[in-house]
Amino acid sequence: MKLYIKNMVCIRCQAVVRDELEKMGLSYSYVKIGEAELVGNARPEQLIHLAFALKKSGLVLIDDRKSILVEKIKGVIISLVHYTEEQIKVNLSDYLSEKLNYDYTYLSNLFSEVNGTSIEKFYLTHKIERAKELIVYNELNLTEIAYKLHYSSVAHLSNQFRQYTGLTPSRFKKLRNPERIRLENV
Repeated sequence: MKLYIKNMVCIRCQAVVRDELEKMGLSYSYVKIGEAELVGNARPEQLIHLAFALKKSGLVLIDDRKSILVEKIKGVIISLVHYTEEQIKVNLSDYLSEKLNYDYTYLSNLFSEVNGTSIEKFYLTHKIERAKELIVYNELNLTEIAYKLHYSSVAHLSNQFRQYTGLTPSRFKKLRNPERIRLENV
């Protein structure tokens, strides 16, 4: 039985889901961003209890088809930007269509309808948040960050960064308490 979970965007979220499933004695084959697969089925009262427990951590069990697909889109993008070094060989629209087995136009329209923003804007916002994170860590220079996030150049990263934040990356780096958006709020 697959469970789809909204607002599940990080390793900590996965740990919360695993903990709750284990507390309830529900066996699972995997827990990943946006979903978990149970071994066997859960009783309706177990699902209600799980939904209540997850809600305390800001996670939401979802069961309608459109919301599930939107969460899958988010999961693919979040994994791509934050948790893999993979550089996609095709454009984002083809990548999402291939990963999710849906026409991109349908995915795009659905995502915009449910989220009120485009897939592209969601993707770019996550790239900028990842750039902020890497700048704050101060382990990579801007050239390395641009390469890691698959920008064509430092200038391209800098222009997009300034467009989204109002600051250049170097100005952002000088801030004492740089403002970052939590992933579940992006």
